[in-house]
Amino acid sequence: PTDGLVDAPDPVMTVLKQSCFDCHSNQTQWPWYGYIAPFSWLIQDHVGEAREELDFTAWNQYDEDERLDLQEDVWDEVDLEEMPPAYYVLLHPEARITQKDREILEAWADAASF
Repeated sequence: PTDGLVDAPDPVMTVLKQSCFDCHSNQTQWPWYGYIAPFSWLIQDHVGEAREELDFTAWNQYDEDERLDLQEDVWDEVDLEEMPPAYYVLLHPEARITQKDREILEAWADAASF
C-alpha cells in the first residue's frame, strides 16, 4: 500500500526512491540473492530494522513533529555519509548520493526547520 507515502516534492521523491526506499519502505526491490539463505535472512533483518527506524510508506503514521524531525534526520544521516550505507552502495551503485542529491535533501530538511 502507498496510502501513507511520504508527501515530498518530486526531486526529493526521486532521491528517496533511488537511495532509500529499498530499506525504508514497503516498496523494496529484492535482489536475486535476497531469496537465498543465509543472505535472505540478513537482508530481511536489515530491511525490518530500517523500516522500524523510518518507513517512507507509513509516513501518515508519524505525527507532524515526528515527520519534521525525520526530515532533518534524513539529512543528518546523509550529511554524515552514514546513509545509504557504503556496503549497500557497493552492491547498488545507483543509490549513490550525488552532490545535487545532497542539495535537494538539505533543502528539504531546511524546510522542516521553519
